[in-house]
Amino acid sequence: MSDVDLTQRSIDTIRTLAMDAVQKANSGHPGTAMALAPVAYLYFNECMRYDPKAPHWPGRDRFVLSPGHACMLQYATLHLTGYGVSLDDLKQFRQWGSLTPGHPEVHHTPGIEVTTGPLGQGVGNIVGFALAERMLAARYNRPGHEIIDHRVFGICSDGDLMEGVAQEAASLGGHLRLGKITMVYDDNRITIEGDTGLAFDEDVAKRFEALGWHAQRLDDGWTLDDMRAAIAAAEADERPSIIVTRTHIAPGAPTKQDTAEAHGAPLGDEEIKQTKANYGWPENEQFLVPDEVAAHMDHTERGRAEREAWEAKLAAYREAHPDLAAELERVLAGELPADWDAQLPVFDADEKGLATRASSGKVIQGLAAGIPELVGGSADLAPSNNTHIDGGLSVSARDYAARNLHFGIREHGMGAVATAMALHGGLRVYCATFLVFSDYMRGAVRVAALSQAPVTYVWTHDSIWVGEDGPTHQPIEHVMSLRLIPNLIVLRPGDANEVREAWKLAQTHRDGPVALILTRQNLPTLDRTVCGAADGLARGAYVLLDAPSGTPDTIIIATGSEVHNAVEAHAALTADGLQVRVVSMPSWELFEAQDAAYRESVLPAAVTRRVSMEAGTTFGWQRWVGDRGASVGIDRWGASAPGGTVAKELGLTTDALVTAVRALG
Repeated sequence: MSDVDLTQRSIDTIRTLAMDAVQKANSGHPGTAMALAPVAYLYFNECMRYDPKAPHWPGRDRFVLSPGHACMLQYATLHLTGYGVSLDDLKQFRQWGSLTPGHPEVHHTPGIEVTTGPLGQGVGNIVGFALAERMLAARYNRPGHEIIDHRVFGICSDGDLMEGVAQEAASLGGHLRLGKITMVYDDNRITIEGDTGLAFDEDVAKRFEALGWHAQRLDDGWTLDDMRAAIAAAEADERPSIIVTRTHIAPGAPTKQDTAEAHGAPLGDEEIKQTKANYGWPENEQFLVPDEVAAHMDHTERGRAEREAWEAKLAAYREAHPDLAAELERVLAGELPADWDAQLPVFDADEKGLATRASSGKVIQGLAAGIPELVGGSADLAPSNNTHIDGGLSVSARDYAARNLHFGIREHGMGAVATAMALHGGLRVYCATFLVFSDYMRGAVRVAALSQAPVTYVWTHDSIWVGEDGPTHQPIEHVMSLRLIPNLIVLRPGDANEVREAWKLAQTHRDGPVALILTRQNLPTLDRTVCGAADGLARGAYVLLDAPSGTPDTIIIATGSEVHNAVEAHAALTADGLQVRVVSMPSWELFEAQDAAYRESVLPAAVTRRVSMEAGTTFGWQRWVGDRGASVGIDRWGASAPGGTVAKELGLTTDALVTAVRALG
């Protein structure tokens, strides 16, 4: 069999596996997977460096399939190239417990770098992977020892490029001249509703050129040699590259090629038989992998050789630069340096105190001194978020070794980029904006939580205390809605020392993102000789002040800026003879993770007189206060006025809390 025939045979194998898997599952998206089989073939068989038996090898190239609905393209290719995805796994496509879910999931299927599916996210991930590579290369590469040198290969679709998150990320990627990106745009001109012309007819190449990308076009009828040349040109350019590629959804399907029917549904048995006949394929064979294709596509030996060559370079690098090599291996392993927290501030009791955004800024400086891989930035709000690392300089196309990222006013893009940077390894990433704008990045936050990406979110200006900015900028429902996201730890610290502990937890928790919810206004720094130790934050909730007798008849539960109200209420109610316990509950998620004995020790079931206080919706607090309890919060929009005035008018005061406790009877 000639090389040309073997190549086509391999492409058709990917196509038929995709058709068969979707048909067996009676669910999925066959058409795009079939159309993109030539691209996947070239990427995985000719362009990318990877070892399928060592899928986490740091020197590998990364692949991101942004249109995750076309995942059978990736699963079929992973099977053929030698990853741990068997033919039986393909036959279990979209079934309970299988390695081949309906969209790619990182940490679930070997060879998947990031979870994709919500369109546009993958474009942001592509930019994030490329940015991480450039930043690590600038930090660790030395002349003759380019130990960090890999590319990101991606595919995006019409739908991806209609999404705002893709525009945001592409704009940032072009600005930073992230030249290690090769992204093929699948211009199949089909969406679920029909032809893309119903809603989309822009010149994508010109758009990306305007964003600072290298753009090429492959018109209808392009060949593999055309694509090879385009990929080579992309790799030679210093800009990120997009290859605008005209394709045909479900190529070879006699009645469904170039139709919306081929997008999100099985082709049908008869259509598949005819399509296979058009490929010169046995019509009644299912999940066929010809022996010659299996041998041709298997990347095991090539991948091992590529990895071993890189490991030899690492050994030479280790000998030439032992200290740098030791640090690089440490950060890639996700390990913290010794004494990483030695320079974190301890805050003395202070009635005036600090805004928790301000104490967070001080903690960031201490962390940056002890953790050189800590990097981060804001969506154009660093002076307000207090997230700038002093002396850390600004990341740019001229200085990738800097530590301060400027995401611009691109909250959603920032979130998607940060997810990939965290998953890449080697960097500890935080990103920031106002809490109310967490809505703008929610899709990325949700995917980060699903991906177990260890991103730290810094969300400041957390309540109606924003004041004069008014209800458009005053978060009401945000904290509660964020608590609904599985695998996201939400922390609303009540003073400067809880902020320190929150940041410490974010560095040691590596199985998902952590959100820090911080104030604009000053909060008293509590006297820890009287109050419980701030390291109780790590358990989600702890006894801050107990009843004088040690046996409470009433429990006040508070978070964040309302903790000091609870402390004041404790004094007033104790003077009245009530046995009041104050519980600081900065994290529902961490408290729920504690054993039953600890939870009972903090919130004894027998004590049913409970009141919660939080500057946000009261929805959900019944979980902790019970049917007999009450909640002080905000169940309406805020208002424009000085923060203290808004709090008083909306009943978010110590007096209101005391009244609520007394009203329990």
